[in-house]
Amino acid sequence: MLSPLDKDTILAQLKEGNLLMVNPRRRNGLILRKTYHGDFAGPGAIIGGVFDQDVEQIIPVGSLSLLVPTPGPEREKAYLIRRQWVRLLQQITEKPVPEDRAQVILNQFEHWFDLDTAAQLTDEVFADLVGVLPQTIARVRNRVNRSEI
Repeated sequence: MLSPLDKDTILAQLKEGNLLMVNPRRRNGLILRKTYHGDFAGPGAIIGGVFDQDVEQIIPVGSLSLLVPTPGPEREKAYLIRRQWVRLLQQITEKPVPEDRAQVILNQFEHWFDLDTAAQLTDEVFADLVGVLPQTIARVRNRVNRSEI
């Protein structure tokens, strides 16, 4: 887990437009909370530059490890991977039923990481990622928890 100082340092680097990359060799990622939505950058994705200067909060997922991408093919690949993560969230948000969006994002995080890691993230964080109300995430989580009893 990152200390608050580490989070502040990373946030400052993003606001300055520095480029970093989520370590592609680890199960980790970063939720980038912005004014009206959240983005997720998973393993191999680039963060920073002009895209993330409006980040207000960062939330590490898993054991976060960030690298500085080298110019050239590594950086290009990191941009492509970030675009894939954006597209995945876009596909989820295009689902017309809010409960479906909530269920899919919860399932995805449990699959990418594990149940404990997904459980540590708040309803508000998931809601920001897929454009639903936090109550919708809570309702879907409660429905799943009741069905496991």
